[in-house]
Amino acid sequence: MEDKKAEFSLDSPRQKGQARRPLAERMRPRHIEEVLGQSHILGEGCLLPNLIKENRVSNLILAGPPGSGKTTLASVIAAEGNCKLLKVNAVTSNAAELRDTLKLVRYYGSENCFLFVDELHRFNKAQQDLLLPDVESGDVRMIGATTHNPRYYIIDPLLSRCQLISLEAIPPDCIETALESALNDLERGLGSRSCTANKGIIKQIALLAEGDLRKGYNFIETIIEALPQESKITEEHIAGFCRERSIRYDRDEDEHYNTTSAFIKSMRGNDPDAAIYWLAKMLAGGEDPRFIARRLVIFASEDVGLADSRALLMADATFRACETIGLPECEFNLAHTTLFLATCPKSNSATIALSKAKQAIKDSPVQSVPTSIQDRHGRNKNHRDNEDESYLYSHDYPENISGQHYLEKPLDLYKSKKSGAESAIAERINQWKIIRNEMNT
Repeated sequence: MEDKKAEFSLDSPRQKGQARRPLAERMRPRHIEEVLGQSHILGEGCLLPNLIKENRVSNLILAGPPGSGKTTLASVIAAEGNCKLLKVNAVTSNAAELRDTLKLVRYYGSENCFLFVDELHRFNKAQQDLLLPDVESGDVRMIGATTHNPRYYIIDPLLSRCQLISLEAIPPDCIETALESALNDLERGLGSRSCTANKGIIKQIALLAEGDLRKGYNFIETIIEALPQESKITEEHIAGFCRERSIRYDRDEDEHYNTTSAFIKSMRGNDPDAAIYWLAKMLAGGEDPRFIARRLVIFASEDVGLADSRALLMADATFRACETIGLPECEFNLAHTTLFLATCPKSNSATIALSKAKQAIKDSPVQSVPTSIQDRHGRNKNHRDNEDESYLYSHDYPENISGQHYLEKPLDLYKSKKSGAESAIAERINQWKIIRNEMNT
């Protein structure tokens, strides 16, 4: 039995662990020349590569989408400077662990060691405050990584002591290069499986990765591990995998706000194709349909307004449909109203008029209600000098224009636009102005 156990355990536990490491981890660049993409910070003429090679990098915050190479860049920075990289993950770490790690970084010395804080935005204010003294004094060189906008999630004192570097999604051609290398690499990649894929297949996988190199590695690794040795990846394999893939859409995070912004601006810009695309992405990402419907209700008045007042009725009906019918059927209501709003004539005159009115109230003394149009009922009935009251009942006059003033000091707040139904409103207002002027002369 002992001989069989010894024969079975051919590899050391460490070797077994290495073999099970994900492809993305095995293929991680070890030198700055191997880093793909990010030419805006690592390309020819950029300062960062020289700082990295000379070990003169100070505190950094690397911000970028998942799979853009934040952890990789931190590892390369440390490796090129022959420094240790002590890692802390803000998701699993706490204040006590952070204090211990800071103590260890100070022991090695900032010239020989970097502190890498992954998911830095997950640290609360108190935990971020813990980093300040050592970062400011230079006893610790920190590299923080975040997928969120640092200006919203990182405290200002820490942000001001670090150089912010924004990483971009990896271009598809760079992902293609990385996947081809992984497919043929015998040492770290999938070369031992002897599987093949033509250029078109590799390109499809690269596009499916959506700028996330880690996702691209995971795609091709999953497909090849499911195939026999020396197989050829086909369109059918890709199609089967696509049915199970998920899109990147984090509710209540940056992708949520970016997609919502694209949705609104596409409707505002009269592009129904773009609007319906972003709607489909939100629905595929699991967005609450009531959130989308609320945005439609707001848009109906903010951007369509008087140009087509049916917009508000349809948006309100869609919101009620989302509440009473729910998914998946209410998707049709959302699509219907999205296309209607995107193809409506647009007017923001209501938005502008309200803004002007608020500004007038803010900048000048609030006007009193003219005596002639004050309430004549209830408590005010016995406190009114009837001789001073001269309200003119509008229905007694042609086109409801009595010539009466409804503000002590006239204001010019609403400017009608010649868009859709509002062009008729503009004509009516001009006619009323003529009648009013004639009555007051």
